[in-house]
Amino acid sequence: MSKTLLTATAALLCGLSASLSSHAAERVFALDEQVVTAARVEQTPQHNLAATTVIDRAQIERSQAQSVPELLRRVPGISLANNGGPGKSTSLFMRGTNSNHVLVLIDGIKAGSVTSGGSALQDLPVELIERIEVVRGPRSSLYGSEAIGGVIQIFTRKGDGQGAKPFASAGYGTHDSYEGSAGVSGGDGQGHYSLGVSGQDTDGINVKPRGVSGYEDDSDGYRNLSGSLNGGYRFANGLELDGHVLQAKAHNDYDSVNSKRTAGFGANADGVTKVIGSRARFAPLEPWQVTLQAGRSEDKSDAYQDGAFYSRFDSRRDVLSWQNDLSLAEGQLLTLGADFQRDEVNSSTRYAEDSRDNHGAFVQYLGQFGRQDWQLSLRHDDDEQFGNHDTGNLGWGYLLTDELRFTANYGTAYKAPSFNQLYYPDFGNPDLQPEKSKSLEVGLSGEHRWGHWAANAYRTEIDNLIATVTSKVNGKTVSMAEGVDEARIRGVELVLGSELFGWAWNASYSLIDAENRSQRSKNGIAYYGKDLNRRPDQTFNLDLDRAFGDFSVGGSLSAQDASYDDLENQSELAGFATLDLRGEYRLNPEWRLQTRVANLFDADYQTAAGYNQPGQAVYFTVRYQAL
Repeated sequence: MSKTLLTATAALLCGLSASLSSHAAERVFALDEQVVTAARVEQTPQHNLAATTVIDRAQIERSQAQSVPELLRRVPGISLANNGGPGKSTSLFMRGTNSNHVLVLIDGIKAGSVTSGGSALQDLPVELIERIEVVRGPRSSLYGSEAIGGVIQIFTRKGDGQGAKPFASAGYGTHDSYEGSAGVSGGDGQGHYSLGVSGQDTDGINVKPRGVSGYEDDSDGYRNLSGSLNGGYRFANGLELDGHVLQAKAHNDYDSVNSKRTAGFGANADGVTKVIGSRARFAPLEPWQVTLQAGRSEDKSDAYQDGAFYSRFDSRRDVLSWQNDLSLAEGQLLTLGADFQRDEVNSSTRYAEDSRDNHGAFVQYLGQFGRQDWQLSLRHDDDEQFGNHDTGNLGWGYLLTDELRFTANYGTAYKAPSFNQLYYPDFGNPDLQPEKSKSLEVGLSGEHRWGHWAANAYRTEIDNLIATVTSKVNGKTVSMAEGVDEARIRGVELVLGSELFGWAWNASYSLIDAENRSQRSKNGIAYYGKDLNRRPDQTFNLDLDRAFGDFSVGGSLSAQDASYDDLENQSELAGFATLDLRGEYRLNPEWRLQTRVANLFDADYQTAAGYNQPGQAVYFTVRYQAL
């Protein structure tokens, strides 16, 4: 995919807005929904100052996406690196930051592995998700470590309090792929509940090309069985209690044969992702709301090779939160809170340290003054291993006209090294220090009768950036976690959506310059000026959908520029573009038939060096949702 083509596409995206108003259907985009992730309290989009993308249940079903990464790849500023198709390890990069610089929340509980520092997004069940909020930009001042690039919060399905409503789906596709889900949600106005199960099974593809290290001549399958339970009740005195649990159990086959081809055959792993949480909300006084939340997230993996047990990684994170929201006046909200977090590791691999605690306290002020919105947040964290860290965010928004808004944000963030980065044998470095960042962003957005658009420009500087550095030691290739010293990231995001000749469409373009600014060198290679690996300079996404009575059709185009797979910029990943087509027939208001062709033109590409990606595939789904 040439840079010229992507740049031309961006120019077209900018220019289209000038001509749309005379052709587009006259409609006003709904602004009455609430978002919570950017400020830890409910906000309407017109008062939210962060660059935020919301993916709701209707969008999930319309896209026919089969995984969370498949949904997220369409979000501006996000790129993905996948190790061989469905269910395989997937790294997400937001705004050019590292893959573990994104905090993942599930129903308000921090999720992910404390060993790798990442989250198994590929294992989370799409059919049991109600909505996803993606906040781009630092949020350590509210959530603590990890939120350098942004925050992704996933909300599981929840009853609407209007009686029992069962749902179900079943599908089949290429590579002998099966999918199914069933559940029921509902309530009575004061109470709500949702119970669901979801399963997936596919033969998959061979994750590695012939001749690549680790190659084994087989298909690497994947299966997943997940369940979720969500419920709550509001008492007459205003007390609200709710709880939730989500568990995903996955089996994954992969290639891991050693260089001498004497061991590592039949490699596979059984993984479990589990998040459980509870929350109580009440108002001791009319302007004062208290929220108490507790939860646990678990990430477990047992690996096998040559028909025998190979390794076990079991990480656990316990969290407690106390939040106080004080309404000072109309449009003026003060939030005070405290968090506790404990991370633990239990593994067949010995770690020098296997647990650590963190205590955090934060304060936030949200203010509305006529056409202005303000957000100020400060946080202090006391990490058992790394001491004290102070972070902050300052945001300002100004409504230039009834349709045009300007925003500016400045924020600092930090990320404590993961247990693997510190202690994993022959990889970890116990001398690593927390990564620290500062970011500045300005944005301009418009909401019109013909559609919406937004443009955001940002700059992020990261000190003590931790990266995997590969070198030769006694003729052997060795990878270690090392501090890169400094990185600078600059970027622009453009978003445009409307209706044109009956087609609803949304487009986004991202331009990222993620540069290593380290003064160090290794193996005769200077890092300064090199690109940070697996961050394409340009990405473009376009979604089109149109209904013809009971029929609807749509398509998704995704394209990205070339990038480097390694920090030394020696291994290049070619740019590529994929096109997916989809169709749906509504038998009646409750039953639908869906079909999708993924990678229509059978593009051959890689997002991680040495790992194949699926070619053309066809899927069929029948879906039921009671009204």
